[in-house]
Amino acid sequence: MIYTFWVCPVVAAVVLYIYRAGYIRSGRRAKQSLLKADASTYDFLPRANRWPLGIDLLVLTVKALDESHLMEFFLDNFRKLGNTFQQAIGPNTSILTIEPANVEAILLSNAKDWGLGFRRTIFFPLLGDGIFLQEGDAWKHSRDILRPHFYHRHYEDLDIYRPHVKSLLEVISTDAIATGVVDLQPLFFRLTLDVTTEFLFGESVLSQRPVSDVISHDFEEAFDTAQSISTKRSRFQKLYWLVDGKGLRKACKIVHEFADGVINRTLTSSANDVNDSNKLPFLSTIAQFYPDRDALRGQAINILTAGRDSTATFLSWTFFHLVRYPLVMEKLRSEVSQVDETVAPLTRADLLRLTYLQNVMREVLRLHPPVPLISRTALRDTTIPTGGGPDGKSPILVPQGMSVLYSAYCIQRRTDIYGMDAEMFRPERWDEEPLRSRDQTHRGWTFLPFGGGPRACLGMDFSLTEGAYAIVRILQRFPSIKLPADEPVYVTGRERQAVTISLNPADGCRVDLGKE
Repeated sequence: MIYTFWVCPVVAAVVLYIYRAGYIRSGRRAKQSLLKADASTYDFLPRANRWPLGIDLLVLTVKALDESHLMEFFLDNFRKLGNTFQQAIGPNTSILTIEPANVEAILLSNAKDWGLGFRRTIFFPLLGDGIFLQEGDAWKHSRDILRPHFYHRHYEDLDIYRPHVKSLLEVISTDAIATGVVDLQPLFFRLTLDVTTEFLFGESVLSQRPVSDVISHDFEEAFDTAQSISTKRSRFQKLYWLVDGKGLRKACKIVHEFADGVINRTLTSSANDVNDSNKLPFLSTIAQFYPDRDALRGQAINILTAGRDSTATFLSWTFFHLVRYPLVMEKLRSEVSQVDETVAPLTRADLLRLTYLQNVMREVLRLHPPVPLISRTALRDTTIPTGGGPDGKSPILVPQGMSVLYSAYCIQRRTDIYGMDAEMFRPERWDEEPLRSRDQTHRGWTFLPFGGGPRACLGMDFSLTEGAYAIVRILQRFPSIKLPADEPVYVTGRERQAVTISLNPADGCRVDLGKE
Protein backbone atom coordinates (compact mmCIF):
# COMPACT_ATOMS: atom_id res chain seq x y z
CA MET A 1 0.00 0.00 0.00
CA ILE A 2 2.89 2.38 0.81
CA TYR A 3 4.33 1.60 -2.60
CA THR A 4 1.03 2.65 -4.17
CA PHE A 5 1.21 6.11 -2.66
CA TRP A 6 4.74 6.62 -3.96
CA VAL A 7 4.22 5.21 -7.43
CA CYS A 8 1.09 7.17 -8.31
CA PRO A 9 2.67 10.64 -8.21
CA VAL A 10 5.56 9.30 -10.25
CA VAL A 11 3.19 7.94 -12.88
CA ALA A 12 1.33 11.23 -12.88
CA ALA A 13 4.61 13.07 -13.46
CA VAL A 14 5.30 10.81 -16.42
CA VAL A 15 1.85 11.62 -17.74
CA LEU A 16 2.55 15.33 -17.48
CA TYR A 17 5.94 15.06 -19.16
CA ILE A 18 5.01 12.82 -22.06
CA TYR A 19 1.48 13.98 -22.79
CA ARG A 20 1.62 17.69 -22.08
CA ALA A 21 1.28 18.58 -25.75
CA GLY A 22 -1.43 16.01 -26.33
CA TYR A 23 -3.30 17.20 -23.26
CA ILE A 24 -3.29 20.79 -24.48
CA ARG A 25 -4.48 19.75 -27.95
CA SER A 26 -7.26 17.55 -26.59
CA GLY A 27 -8.31 20.33 -24.21
CA ARG A 28 -8.53 22.83 -27.06
CA ARG A 29 -10.48 20.33 -29.17
CA ALA A 30 -12.95 19.71 -26.34
CA LYS A 31 -13.33 23.44 -25.65
CA GLN A 32 -14.04 24.18 -29.32
CA SER A 33 -16.68 21.45 -29.40
CA LEU A 34 -18.31 22.66 -26.22
CA LEU A 35 -18.70 26.15 -27.69
CA LYS A 36 -21.09 24.67 -30.25
CA ALA A 37 -23.68 24.10 -27.52
CA ASP A 38 -24.61 25.42 -24.12
CA ALA A 39 -21.34 24.84 -22.27
CA SER A 40 -23.06 25.33 -18.93
CA THR A 41 -24.48 21.81 -19.18
CA TYR A 42 -20.93 20.54 -18.91
CA ASP A 43 -19.52 23.17 -16.55
CA PHE A 44 -22.00 22.26 -13.82
CA LEU A 45 -21.02 18.59 -13.93
CA PRO A 46 -19.40 17.60 -10.59
CA ARG A 47 -15.72 16.65 -10.82
CA ALA A 48 -14.24 13.69 -8.94
CA ASN A 49 -10.67 14.98 -8.90
CA ARG A 50 -9.35 18.21 -7.37
CA TRP A 51 -5.65 18.08 -8.24
CA PRO A 52 -4.17 18.74 -11.71
CA LEU A 53 -4.15 15.66 -13.95
CA GLY A 54 -6.24 13.85 -11.36
CA ILE A 55 -3.25 12.74 -9.27
CA ASP A 56 -5.45 12.58 -6.17
CA LEU A 57 -8.05 10.44 -7.94
CA LEU A 58 -5.38 8.17 -9.40
CA VAL A 59 -3.93 7.54 -5.93
CA LEU A 60 -7.35 6.79 -4.44
CA THR A 61 -8.32 4.53 -7.35
CA VAL A 62 -5.16 2.43 -7.14
CA LYS A 63 -5.51 2.28 -3.34
CA ALA A 64 -9.08 0.96 -3.70
CA LEU A 65 -7.85 -1.56 -6.27
CA ASP A 66 -5.06 -2.74 -3.96
CA GLU A 67 -7.59 -3.19 -1.15
CA SER A 68 -10.03 -5.02 -3.47
CA HIS A 69 -12.76 -2.41 -3.03
CA LEU A 70 -12.65 -0.71 -6.43
CA MET A 71 -16.35 -0.95 -7.24
CA GLU A 72 -17.36 0.31 -3.81
CA PHE A 73 -15.03 3.27 -4.43
CA PHE A 74 -16.96 4.05 -7.61
CA LEU A 75 -20.27 3.60 -5.78
CA ASP A 76 -19.15 5.99 -3.03
CA ASN A 77 -18.27 8.58 -5.67
CA PHE A 78 -21.73 8.34 -7.21
CA ARG A 79 -23.31 8.73 -3.79
CA LYS A 80 -21.23 11.84 -3.07
CA LEU A 81 -21.26 13.46 -6.51
CA GLY A 82 -24.57 12.37 -8.00
CA ASN A 83 -25.64 10.03 -10.78
CA THR A 84 -23.44 11.69 -13.42
CA PHE A 85 -20.04 13.31 -12.89
CA GLN A 86 -16.74 13.90 -14.67
CA GLN A 87 -13.19 12.93 -13.85
CA ALA A 88 -9.76 13.61 -15.32
CA ILE A 89 -6.71 11.39 -15.01
CA GLY A 90 -3.71 12.51 -17.01
CA PRO A 91 -4.84 13.72 -20.43
CA ASN A 92 -8.12 11.79 -20.25
CA THR A 93 -11.34 13.48 -19.20
CA SER A 94 -14.31 11.15 -19.01
CA ILE A 95 -17.90 11.13 -17.79
CA LEU A 96 -19.32 8.49 -15.46
CA THR A 97 -23.05 7.89 -15.26
CA ILE A 98 -25.64 5.61 -13.72
CA GLU A 99 -28.65 7.31 -15.29
CA PRO A 100 -30.78 4.72 -17.17
CA ALA A 101 -31.67 7.30 -19.85
CA ASN A 102 -27.98 7.86 -20.61
CA VAL A 103 -27.29 4.13 -20.74
CA GLU A 104 -30.20 3.58 -23.13
CA ALA A 105 -28.94 6.37 -25.42
CA ILE A 106 -25.41 4.94 -25.50
CA LEU A 107 -26.38 1.29 -25.99
CA LEU A 108 -29.48 1.61 -28.15
CA SER A 109 -31.11 4.79 -29.41
CA ASN A 110 -27.89 6.63 -30.23
CA ALA A 111 -25.53 3.65 -30.48
CA LYS A 112 -24.17 4.76 -33.87
CA ASP A 113 -22.37 7.64 -32.14
CA TRP A 114 -20.39 5.40 -29.81
CA GLY A 115 -17.41 3.10 -30.25
CA LEU A 116 -15.15 0.92 -28.12
CA GLY A 117 -12.28 3.42 -27.94
CA PHE A 118 -9.12 2.01 -26.38
CA ARG A 119 -10.82 -1.29 -25.51
CA ARG A 120 -9.78 -2.78 -28.86
CA THR A 121 -6.17 -1.59 -28.60
CA ILE A 122 -5.75 -2.78 -25.02
CA PHE A 123 -7.41 -6.20 -25.27
CA PHE A 124 -6.39 -7.07 -28.84
CA PRO A 125 -3.12 -8.84 -27.81
CA LEU A 126 -5.20 -11.36 -25.83
CA LEU A 127 -8.56 -11.54 -27.61
CA GLY A 128 -7.54 -10.86 -31.21
CA ASP A 129 -10.05 -9.91 -33.91
CA GLY A 130 -13.22 -11.33 -32.36
CA ILE A 131 -16.77 -10.15 -31.83
CA PHE A 132 -16.09 -8.34 -28.54
CA LEU A 133 -13.54 -6.04 -30.14
CA GLN A 134 -15.16 -5.53 -33.52
CA GLU A 135 -17.30 -2.61 -34.64
CA GLY A 136 -19.44 -1.67 -37.63
CA ASP A 137 -19.85 -4.15 -40.46
CA ALA A 138 -17.27 -6.58 -39.05
CA TRP A 139 -19.19 -6.82 -35.78
CA LYS A 140 -22.55 -7.25 -37.57
CA HIS A 141 -21.05 -10.02 -39.72
CA SER A 142 -19.75 -11.86 -36.66
CA ARG A 143 -23.05 -11.43 -34.82
CA ASP A 144 -25.03 -12.88 -37.71
CA ILE A 145 -22.71 -15.88 -37.94
CA LEU A 146 -22.54 -16.63 -34.22
CA ARG A 147 -26.14 -15.97 -33.14
CA PRO A 148 -27.71 -19.21 -34.50
CA HIS A 149 -25.31 -21.32 -32.46
CA PHE A 150 -26.66 -19.90 -29.21
CA TYR A 151 -30.31 -20.82 -29.80
CA HIS A 152 -31.46 -22.69 -26.69
CA ARG A 153 -32.66 -25.69 -28.68
CA HIS A 154 -28.98 -26.70 -28.93
CA TYR A 155 -28.76 -27.22 -25.16
CA GLU A 156 -32.41 -27.57 -24.09
CA ASP A 157 -31.79 -31.15 -22.90
CA LEU A 158 -28.76 -30.07 -20.79
CA ASP A 159 -26.67 -32.92 -22.21
CA ILE A 160 -23.69 -30.65 -22.88
CA TYR A 161 -23.55 -29.78 -19.16
CA ARG A 162 -24.29 -33.14 -17.52
CA PRO A 163 -20.92 -34.95 -17.70
CA HIS A 164 -18.97 -31.87 -16.60
CA VAL A 165 -21.25 -31.07 -13.68
CA LYS A 166 -20.96 -34.73 -12.67
CA SER A 167 -17.17 -34.37 -12.71
CA LEU A 168 -17.49 -31.19 -10.62
CA LEU A 169 -19.47 -33.04 -7.95
CA GLU A 170 -16.83 -35.78 -7.84
CA VAL A 171 -14.01 -33.25 -7.47
CA ILE A 172 -15.88 -31.39 -4.72
CA SER A 173 -16.44 -34.67 -2.85
CA THR A 174 -12.77 -35.59 -3.14
CA ASP A 175 -11.60 -32.18 -1.93
CA ALA A 176 -14.02 -32.29 1.01
CA ILE A 177 -12.77 -35.62 2.41
CA ALA A 178 -10.05 -34.15 4.65
CA THR A 179 -11.70 -31.21 6.39
CA GLY A 180 -15.01 -30.69 4.63
CA VAL A 181 -13.97 -27.18 3.58
CA VAL A 182 -13.64 -26.51 -0.15
CA ASP A 183 -12.89 -23.41 -2.20
CA LEU A 184 -15.44 -23.71 -5.00
CA GLN A 185 -14.19 -20.80 -7.08
CA PRO A 186 -11.28 -22.51 -8.92
CA LEU A 187 -13.48 -25.58 -9.42
CA PHE A 188 -16.15 -23.45 -11.08
CA PHE A 189 -13.58 -21.99 -13.46
CA ARG A 190 -12.55 -25.50 -14.52
CA LEU A 191 -16.17 -26.58 -14.92
CA THR A 192 -16.91 -23.66 -17.24
CA LEU A 193 -13.67 -24.18 -19.15
CA ASP A 194 -14.67 -27.80 -19.81
CA VAL A 195 -18.21 -26.91 -20.89
CA THR A 196 -17.11 -24.05 -23.12
CA THR A 197 -14.34 -26.01 -24.85
CA GLU A 198 -16.77 -28.85 -25.59
CA PHE A 199 -19.27 -26.34 -26.97
CA LEU A 200 -16.60 -24.68 -29.10
CA PHE A 201 -14.42 -27.56 -30.18
CA GLY A 202 -16.64 -30.61 -29.88
CA GLU A 203 -14.35 -32.01 -27.19
CA SER A 204 -13.53 -30.78 -23.70
CA VAL A 205 -10.04 -30.16 -22.34
CA LEU A 206 -11.26 -32.08 -19.25
CA SER A 207 -9.43 -29.74 -16.89
CA GLN A 208 -11.29 -31.21 -13.89
CA ARG A 209 -9.51 -34.54 -14.21
CA PRO A 210 -6.58 -34.96 -11.79
CA VAL A 211 -4.35 -36.20 -14.62
CA SER A 212 -5.63 -33.73 -17.19
CA ASP A 213 -3.25 -32.46 -19.84
CA VAL A 214 -0.82 -30.06 -18.11
CA ILE A 215 -1.17 -27.70 -21.08
CA SER A 216 -4.74 -26.90 -20.08
CA HIS A 217 -3.59 -25.88 -16.58
CA ASP A 218 -0.78 -23.76 -18.03
CA PHE A 219 -3.41 -22.21 -20.23
CA GLU A 220 -5.62 -21.38 -17.24
CA GLU A 221 -2.80 -19.62 -15.42
CA ALA A 222 -1.70 -17.71 -18.53
CA PHE A 223 -5.29 -16.80 -19.36
CA ASP A 224 -5.84 -15.33 -15.89
CA THR A 225 -2.54 -13.45 -16.05
CA ALA A 226 -3.30 -11.98 -19.49
CA GLN A 227 -6.75 -10.86 -18.32
CA SER A 228 -5.36 -9.25 -15.19
CA ILE A 229 -2.68 -7.31 -17.05
CA SER A 230 -5.10 -6.24 -19.79
CA THR A 231 -7.57 -4.97 -17.22
CA LYS A 232 -4.87 -2.96 -15.45
CA ARG A 233 -3.87 -1.50 -18.80
CA SER A 234 -7.45 -0.42 -19.48
CA ARG A 235 -7.36 1.87 -16.44
CA PHE A 236 -4.42 3.79 -17.91
CA GLN A 237 -6.11 4.37 -21.30
CA LYS A 238 -3.50 6.16 -23.48
CA LEU A 239 -0.73 5.13 -21.08
CA TYR A 240 -1.63 1.43 -21.26
CA TRP A 241 1.85 0.60 -22.56
CA LEU A 242 3.33 1.42 -19.14
CA VAL A 243 1.85 -1.79 -17.68
CA ASP A 244 3.85 -5.04 -17.99
CA GLY A 245 4.05 -5.50 -21.75
CA LYS A 246 6.54 -8.36 -21.41
CA GLY A 247 4.33 -10.30 -19.01
CA LEU A 248 1.34 -9.81 -21.28
CA ARG A 249 3.19 -11.05 -24.37
CA LYS A 250 4.38 -14.17 -22.54
CA ALA A 251 0.90 -15.01 -21.25
CA CYS A 252 -0.78 -14.35 -24.61
CA LYS A 253 1.73 -16.62 -26.37
CA ILE A 254 0.70 -19.54 -24.13
CA VAL A 255 -3.01 -18.79 -24.63
CA HIS A 256 -2.67 -18.56 -28.41
CA GLU A 257 -0.58 -21.74 -28.68
CA PHE A 258 -3.17 -23.62 -26.63
CA ALA A 259 -6.02 -22.32 -28.79
CA ASP A 260 -4.17 -23.07 -32.04
CA GLY A 261 -3.49 -26.63 -30.93
CA VAL A 262 -7.11 -27.35 -30.08
CA ILE A 263 -8.32 -25.63 -33.26
CA ASN A 264 -5.99 -27.77 -35.38
CA ARG A 265 -7.22 -30.96 -33.74
CA THR A 266 -10.85 -29.88 -34.11
CA LEU A 267 -10.59 -29.03 -37.80
CA THR A 268 -8.60 -32.18 -38.59
CA SER A 269 -11.15 -34.33 -36.77
CA SER A 270 -14.05 -32.53 -38.44
CA ALA A 271 -12.60 -33.20 -41.88
CA ASN A 272 -13.21 -36.90 -41.23
CA ASP A 273 -16.88 -36.18 -40.42
CA VAL A 274 -17.53 -33.96 -43.41
CA ASN A 275 -20.49 -36.08 -44.51
CA ASP A 276 -22.27 -35.69 -41.18
CA SER A 277 -22.74 -31.96 -40.60
CA ASN A 278 -24.88 -32.61 -37.51
CA LYS A 279 -21.76 -33.84 -35.70
CA LEU A 280 -19.60 -30.88 -36.59
CA PRO A 281 -18.66 -28.72 -33.57
CA PHE A 282 -19.39 -25.03 -33.41
CA LEU A 283 -15.85 -24.06 -34.40
CA SER A 284 -15.91 -26.19 -37.54
CA THR A 285 -19.12 -24.64 -38.81
CA ILE A 286 -17.93 -21.07 -38.31
CA ALA A 287 -14.49 -21.89 -39.75
CA GLN A 288 -15.95 -21.73 -43.24
CA PHE A 289 -16.63 -18.02 -42.66
CA TYR A 290 -13.15 -17.36 -41.25
CA PRO A 291 -10.53 -19.01 -43.45
CA ASP A 292 -7.83 -16.86 -41.84
CA ARG A 293 -6.54 -18.81 -38.83
CA ASP A 294 -5.81 -15.71 -36.71
CA ALA A 295 -9.40 -14.50 -37.20
CA LEU A 296 -10.76 -17.93 -36.27
CA ARG A 297 -8.57 -18.03 -33.17
CA GLY A 298 -9.81 -14.57 -32.21
CA GLN A 299 -13.44 -15.63 -32.35
CA ALA A 300 -12.68 -18.79 -30.37
CA ILE A 301 -10.83 -16.93 -27.59
CA ASN A 302 -13.57 -14.28 -27.41
CA ILE A 303 -16.26 -16.91 -26.85
CA LEU A 304 -14.03 -18.93 -24.52
CA THR A 305 -13.44 -15.84 -22.37
CA ALA A 306 -17.13 -15.06 -22.01
CA GLY A 307 -18.22 -18.66 -21.54
CA ARG A 308 -15.61 -19.43 -18.90
CA ASP A 309 -15.50 -16.26 -16.83
CA SER A 310 -19.08 -15.01 -16.62
CA THR A 311 -20.53 -18.35 -15.48
CA ALA A 312 -17.71 -19.18 -13.06
CA THR A 313 -17.90 -15.80 -11.34
CA PHE A 314 -21.70 -16.00 -11.20
CA LEU A 315 -21.53 -19.43 -9.51
CA SER A 316 -18.85 -18.24 -7.09
CA TRP A 317 -20.94 -15.26 -5.98
CA THR A 318 -24.06 -17.44 -5.71
CA PHE A 319 -22.55 -19.78 -3.13
CA PHE A 320 -20.63 -16.91 -1.52
CA HIS A 321 -24.02 -15.43 -0.61
CA LEU A 322 -25.98 -18.64 0.01
CA VAL A 323 -23.68 -19.73 2.86
CA ARG A 324 -24.02 -16.26 4.41
CA TYR A 325 -27.82 -16.26 4.12
CA PRO A 326 -28.89 -19.70 5.42
CA LEU A 327 -32.62 -18.86 5.25
CA VAL A 328 -32.28 -18.22 1.53
CA MET A 329 -30.34 -21.47 1.20
CA GLU A 330 -33.09 -23.44 2.93
CA LYS A 331 -35.84 -21.85 0.88
CA LEU A 332 -33.96 -22.69 -2.31
CA ARG A 333 -33.33 -26.26 -1.10
CA SER A 334 -37.05 -26.67 -0.51
CA GLU A 335 -37.82 -25.71 -4.10
CA VAL A 336 -35.02 -27.88 -5.53
CA SER A 337 -36.25 -30.87 -3.52
CA GLN A 338 -39.35 -30.91 -5.74
CA VAL A 339 -37.18 -31.88 -8.72
CA ASP A 340 -37.41 -35.62 -9.39
CA GLU A 341 -35.08 -36.79 -12.15
CA THR A 342 -36.20 -40.40 -11.72
CA VAL A 343 -39.36 -39.42 -13.59
CA ALA A 344 -37.62 -37.56 -16.44
CA PRO A 345 -34.24 -35.93 -16.96
CA LEU A 346 -34.07 -32.25 -16.00
CA THR A 347 -34.34 -29.79 -18.90
CA ARG A 348 -33.81 -26.07 -19.41
CA ALA A 349 -37.58 -25.55 -19.26
CA ASP A 350 -37.67 -27.26 -15.84
CA LEU A 351 -34.99 -24.89 -14.55
CA LEU A 352 -36.98 -21.87 -15.71
CA ARG A 353 -40.00 -23.11 -13.73
CA LEU A 354 -37.99 -23.00 -10.48
CA THR A 355 -39.08 -19.46 -9.69
CA TYR A 356 -37.13 -18.97 -6.47
CA LEU A 357 -33.97 -20.24 -8.15
CA GLN A 358 -34.49 -17.65 -10.89
CA ASN A 359 -34.92 -14.94 -8.25
CA VAL A 360 -31.72 -16.01 -6.51
CA MET A 361 -29.88 -15.84 -9.81
CA ARG A 362 -31.24 -12.36 -10.59
CA GLU A 363 -30.23 -11.15 -7.14
CA VAL A 364 -26.68 -12.46 -7.55
CA LEU A 365 -26.42 -10.79 -10.96
CA ARG A 366 -27.83 -7.56 -9.53
CA LEU A 367 -25.22 -7.34 -6.79
CA HIS A 368 -22.35 -8.74 -8.84
CA PRO A 369 -22.78 -8.26 -12.60
CA PRO A 370 -20.04 -10.10 -14.52
CA VAL A 371 -18.78 -6.88 -16.15
CA PRO A 372 -19.31 -4.11 -13.57
CA LEU A 373 -17.99 -1.10 -15.53
CA ILE A 374 -18.22 -0.47 -19.28
CA SER A 375 -16.79 2.35 -21.37
CA ARG A 376 -17.87 3.81 -24.70
CA THR A 377 -16.06 6.54 -26.67
CA ALA A 378 -17.78 9.21 -28.75
CA LEU A 379 -17.10 8.70 -32.47
CA ARG A 380 -18.34 12.23 -33.19
CA ASP A 381 -19.66 15.17 -31.17
CA THR A 382 -22.80 13.84 -29.52
CA THR A 383 -24.90 14.14 -26.37
CA ILE A 384 -26.25 12.11 -23.51
CA PRO A 385 -29.77 13.15 -22.49
CA THR A 386 -29.49 14.02 -18.79
CA GLY A 387 -27.18 14.96 -15.93
CA GLY A 388 -25.96 18.41 -17.01
CA GLY A 389 -26.77 22.01 -16.21
CA PRO A 390 -27.45 23.60 -12.82
CA ASP A 391 -30.46 21.35 -12.25
CA GLY A 392 -28.65 18.17 -13.29
CA LYS A 393 -31.36 17.39 -15.83
CA SER A 394 -30.03 18.96 -19.04
CA PRO A 395 -28.38 17.11 -21.94
CA ILE A 396 -24.59 16.94 -21.85
CA LEU A 397 -22.45 17.52 -24.93
CA VAL A 398 -19.79 14.82 -25.31
CA PRO A 399 -16.98 15.86 -27.69
CA GLN A 400 -15.55 13.37 -30.18
CA GLY A 401 -12.97 11.18 -28.47
CA MET A 402 -14.32 11.57 -24.94
CA SER A 403 -15.32 8.41 -23.06
CA VAL A 404 -18.47 7.83 -21.03
CA LEU A 405 -18.47 5.00 -18.51
CA TYR A 406 -21.57 3.40 -17.06
CA SER A 407 -21.58 0.97 -14.16
CA ALA A 408 -24.13 -1.83 -13.97
CA TYR A 409 -22.77 -2.55 -10.48
CA CYS A 410 -23.66 0.94 -9.26
CA ILE A 411 -26.96 1.25 -11.16
CA GLN A 412 -28.15 -2.03 -9.65
CA ARG A 413 -27.40 -0.80 -6.11
CA ARG A 414 -29.34 2.45 -6.41
CA THR A 415 -31.65 2.75 -3.40
CA ASP A 416 -34.22 4.80 -5.34
CA ILE A 417 -34.62 1.87 -7.74
CA TYR A 418 -34.09 -1.22 -5.58
CA GLY A 419 -35.09 0.09 -2.15
CA MET A 420 -33.23 1.17 0.96
CA ASP A 421 -31.96 -2.40 1.36
CA ALA A 422 -30.38 -2.36 -2.14
CA GLU A 423 -27.03 -3.60 -0.78
CA MET A 424 -28.66 -6.61 0.86
CA PHE A 425 -28.90 -10.04 -0.73
CA ARG A 426 -32.70 -10.52 -0.76
CA PRO A 427 -34.09 -12.58 -3.68
CA GLU A 428 -37.69 -11.92 -2.56
CA ARG A 429 -37.47 -8.37 -3.94
CA TRP A 430 -38.00 -9.78 -7.44
CA ASP A 431 -41.54 -10.85 -6.52
CA GLU A 432 -42.38 -7.38 -5.23
CA GLU A 433 -43.49 -4.26 -7.05
CA PRO A 434 -42.22 -2.45 -9.02
CA LEU A 435 -39.59 -5.05 -10.04
CA ARG A 436 -42.18 -7.76 -10.62
CA SER A 437 -43.95 -5.83 -13.37
CA ARG A 438 -40.93 -4.39 -15.15
CA ASP A 439 -39.76 -5.60 -18.52
CA GLN A 440 -37.79 -8.81 -17.99
CA THR A 441 -35.14 -8.02 -20.60
CA HIS A 442 -33.76 -4.66 -19.47
CA ARG A 443 -36.11 -3.67 -16.64
CA GLY A 444 -36.10 -0.07 -17.76
CA TRP A 445 -32.31 -0.06 -18.26
CA THR A 446 -31.76 -0.58 -14.55
CA PHE A 447 -30.83 -4.29 -14.69
CA LEU A 448 -27.98 -4.86 -17.13
CA PRO A 449 -25.73 -7.72 -15.99
CA PHE A 450 -25.20 -8.79 -19.61
CA GLY A 451 -25.38 -5.38 -21.24
CA GLY A 452 -28.19 -4.19 -23.47
CA GLY A 453 -29.06 -3.09 -26.97
CA PRO A 454 -27.57 -4.68 -30.10
CA ARG A 455 -24.36 -5.69 -28.28
CA ALA A 456 -26.10 -7.55 -25.44
CA CYS A 457 -24.33 -10.82 -24.65
CA LEU A 458 -25.20 -13.59 -27.13
CA GLY A 459 -24.38 -16.34 -24.64
CA MET A 460 -26.44 -15.01 -21.73
CA ASP A 461 -28.99 -17.85 -21.74
CA PHE A 462 -26.33 -20.52 -22.32
CA SER A 463 -24.40 -19.21 -19.31
CA LEU A 464 -27.40 -18.92 -17.01
CA THR A 465 -28.67 -22.37 -17.96
CA GLU A 466 -25.28 -23.86 -17.08
CA GLY A 467 -25.25 -21.94 -13.79
CA ALA A 468 -28.79 -22.96 -12.84
CA TYR A 469 -28.13 -26.64 -13.54
CA ALA A 470 -24.90 -26.61 -11.51
CA ILE A 471 -26.67 -24.96 -8.54
CA VAL A 472 -29.45 -27.56 -8.56
CA ARG A 473 -27.08 -30.50 -8.77
CA ILE A 474 -24.78 -29.18 -6.01
CA LEU A 475 -27.74 -28.67 -3.66
CA GLN A 476 -29.04 -32.16 -4.48
CA ARG A 477 -25.66 -33.79 -3.89
CA PHE A 478 -24.62 -32.02 -0.68
CA PRO A 479 -27.27 -31.86 2.09
CA SER A 480 -25.18 -29.50 4.20
CA ILE A 481 -23.43 -26.43 2.81
CA LYS A 482 -22.53 -23.72 5.28
CA LEU A 483 -20.05 -20.97 6.02
CA PRO A 484 -16.73 -22.26 7.44
CA ALA A 485 -16.22 -21.29 11.07
CA ASP A 486 -13.12 -19.21 10.29
CA GLU A 487 -14.64 -17.40 7.28
CA PRO A 488 -15.65 -13.72 7.68
CA VAL A 489 -19.31 -12.89 7.14
CA TYR A 490 -18.89 -9.40 5.61
CA VAL A 491 -21.49 -6.71 5.14
CA THR A 492 -22.67 -6.93 1.53
CA GLY A 493 -20.63 -4.46 -0.50
CA ARG A 494 -17.61 -4.66 1.81
CA GLU A 495 -16.52 -8.10 0.64
CA ARG A 496 -13.19 -8.06 -1.19
CA GLN A 497 -13.73 -8.06 -4.94
CA ALA A 498 -11.20 -8.76 -7.70
CA VAL A 499 -11.87 -6.86 -10.92
CA THR A 500 -10.41 -8.39 -14.08
CA ILE A 501 -12.51 -8.91 -17.20
CA SER A 502 -15.15 -10.14 -14.75
CA LEU A 503 -15.90 -9.45 -11.08
CA ASN A 504 -14.72 -12.22 -8.72
CA PRO A 505 -14.66 -12.83 -4.96
CA ALA A 506 -11.07 -11.82 -4.18
CA ASP A 507 -10.78 -14.41 -1.40
CA GLY A 508 -12.47 -17.25 -3.25
CA CYS A 509 -15.68 -19.06 -2.31
CA ARG A 510 -14.97 -21.29 0.69
CA VAL A 511 -17.79 -23.51 1.93
CA ASP A 512 -18.07 -26.19 4.61
CA LEU A 513 -19.69 -29.36 3.27
CA GLY A 514 -19.00 -31.48 6.31
CA LYS A 515 -16.65 -34.47 6.13
CA GLU A 516 -17.67 -37.03 3.52
